[in-house]
Amino acid sequence: MEYFIVAAAAVVLAFIVHVNLDAGVARRVLPVLLAAFAVRLAVHVLVMRSGVLDYGGDNVGYEIRALGIVEYWKREGFQFVTAEDMSYLSSVAIPCQVFAIVVYLCGGPAPLACTAVVALLACALCVVVYKFARLVGADDRAAFLLLVVTAFMPAFLLHTSDTYKDGFNAFLVVTSIGLGAALARRFDMRRLLTLVLLLWVLWYVRPYMVFMCAVPLILALVGLKKTFSPRRLGALAVLLAFALLTFGGVYDGAPIEVIQEQLESGQSEIARRANGNGGSGVAFDDGGNPWNALGPKLLYTLLSPFPWTQGGPALQFGKIDALIWYFLLYNAVRGARRLWRRDRVTLLILLSFIIPGAIAYATTMANMGLIFRQRIPIIMVTSVLAAVAWTKETREGEQPAGDVVSRV
Repeated sequence: MEYFIVAAAAVVLAFIVHVNLDAGVARRVLPVLLAAFAVRLAVHVLVMRSGVLDYGGDNVGYEIRALGIVEYWKREGFQFVTAEDMSYLSSVAIPCQVFAIVVYLCGGPAPLACTAVVALLACALCVVVYKFARLVGADDRAAFLLLVVTAFMPAFLLHTSDTYKDGFNAFLVVTSIGLGAALARRFDMRRLLTLVLLLWVLWYVRPYMVFMCAVPLILALVGLKKTFSPRRLGALAVLLAFALLTFGGVYDGAPIEVIQEQLESGQSEIARRANGNGGSGVAFDDGGNPWNALGPKLLYTLLSPFPWTQGGPALQFGKIDALIWYFLLYNAVRGARRLWRRDRVTLLILLSFIIPGAIAYATTMANMGLIFRQRIPIIMVTSVLAAVAWTKETREGEQPAGDVVSRV
């Protein structure tokens, strides 16, 4: 049954590619994504589960939770299980539930089949990235190049070659931001309903990411596409601040309180000390205040591990990812300058996720190995701007005429 699920995941991938892309594009994309899918399974068997690389731990923890969910279903019946039913499911209910379904179908532990589901999500995200890049103005060649880079980006590949939740998180976040950018151009009720569903699922993967997605999505929904007005933007910022203070201080148990608790927990000195343990830990002279030494923390959040950093094999592997990221970041700056001239609203939507997200992660920065995976969604959204820079311009800076995707 485990091999059947792996084969079924490959078939679903082919279906996703052909349904979402034009025939000509699909013929080029499908071999790339099937190769990316196969590489993830190979890395799972030859690296992640062979002991060659001493890395991970929470992936195995999610599988144990999935086994617990299956036992719960046998006692209580099939149902959606949350942290209220099993306390150790906090923030991982959806991934563990998906793995539990696979385990139930296979009649026992099935790490390869579970990984195939994660690999499917990773490859589906590559399709989303392609369409997202086309939406913001990249041409087909640039969007396809970005798809290839995304499919084999080392950090993303490593963390979607086993039962981590990073693939779920990246798929939900990037797809949500892409849908928001599409809604800013043309409102569609189906997109809005899909967006609501994605955010609900994201709440059971990484709740604080819902908050990080909120500002760009609100900017997209209020109709800033019509005019770019600093006055309207300032009024919206005041309104958002008022809403956060109101809901956070008046309603007990409100979602904003859950997010505040997670942020305070991540910023606490105890949590940062715990995360800083190990060869890739980083200590900052901030006097215990997470907002002090913000400049160095941002540098480590965005650019580590640096080429000269010493560490174990996993950290050295991370340097490859970092070098690719430097190249993407340089081109993203170029792409942002182009988008500023053409479509400031879309640029604002992207930056309203990238900048606050980087700052939020910087206040919890304590380990290069951890930030190596946490910043994956930020890298992906930023890389969409790089595709804009790779697009060939025609006269007077206009992009070549092309078929721009209107939905993600």
